[in-house]
Amino acid sequence: MSTDVNPLGKALIRLAILIFLFIISPISLTIAFKAIKLYPEGLAHWFAILFLIFAGVLLIFTIFFAFKTFSKISKAIFNK
Repeated sequence: MSTDVNPLGKALIRLAILIFLFIISPISLTIAFKAIKLYPEGLAHWFAILFLIFAGVLLIFTIFFAFKTFSKISKAIFNK
């Protein structure tokens, strides 16, 4: 049983993207909550809410992408 190198290389690239998403997702969520606190009313408040929604969707996508990435890594290592 040997490791298939092509899918493993692609999976490691996905892992690098995932690490970037792990950094960006919580930071964007924190910025969105601080923006909502800073701008309690007006147009900037609505932009902060839109950014909060975007950050939440990004966080959910990051979790989904993590499961898919680890699945691809395990398939590349164990040749399934």
